[in-house]
Amino acid sequence: MNASIAADTAAVTAAVTAVLDRLTAAWNAGDGAAYGAEFTADATYITYVGTLYVGGAEIGSAHQALFESFLKGTRLACEIVGIRFTGPDTALVVTRGDVHKGRPGKLGKIQTYTLVRQADGDWKVAAFQNTKHKALMEAISFRVQPATKPAA
Repeated sequence: MNASIAADTAAVTAAVTAVLDRLTAAWNAGDGAAYGAEFTADATYITYVGTLYVGGAEIGSAHQALFESFLKGTRLACEIVGIRFTGPDTALVVTRGDVHKGRPGKLGKIQTYTLVRQADGDWKVAAFQNTKHKALMEAISFRVQPATKPAA
């Protein structure tokens, strides 16, 4: 890979990870509007309990209500598992994460973010899926049918 391509890839990767950093900062501040601002106007957001929100405005207002009640005082922990660019303006990001009060524990959820580059060059989240990792059920599945165990 030549130096120019490597620099471009590093810059785009930094721009994508900056979106996740801003999401985390907004969550930690309890700022639903800032959280929702990181999503496209038609974004889809699926929570780990299966709730579907559509659009940055709805995502932001729902999170503000959550930040003022069930999620009050929580912090978001997020670890990037991988970033894959499927085109010059699309990135798929897989993370492990969870919410916590105090010190973060085990990151018990797996998320997929689809980010798209906007006409102005900014990256926004177009789709988000959050799944609670069920280690016991997974272990049973792998024991009963070992061929289902992923390589990674």
